[in-house]
Amino acid sequence: MKRDELKERLKTFAVRIVKLVDKLPNTAAGRAIGNQIVRSGTSPGANYRAACLGKSEKDFLNKLKMVEEELDETMYWLELIMDLRLMKPELLKDLYSENDELLRIIIKSVITMRNRMNGINEDSIK
Repeated sequence: MKRDELKERLKTFAVRIVKLVDKLPNTAAGRAIGNQIVRSGTSPGANYRAACLGKSEKDFLNKLKMVEEELDETMYWLELIMDLRLMKPELLKDLYSENDELLRIIIKSVITMRNRMNGINEDSIK
């Protein structure tokens, strides 16, 4: 996947998270979890854009790890929303799947970058 495509996909994901938060119940739990997931669900796109502007491979990798952490945290909050039934789980299925797929893409990118930095050719591994 090209950088611009991933940037757009992460931005679309952030928009979906914001819309989700607007639909959470106005309860103490809904507000608390909403505050957490809006932060963790919107930051991957911003952090990925920053990674693309990284000053070095190490800087790029560090920012990619931040994206990974935020996507993983967002999955946690989505799971909590479903477990607490703050929304019907079936309404979150597609968003959860997209979160999982984005996380897998970033993890693969982290591995690729680490291998590149360590002089490991991925083609020789296969």
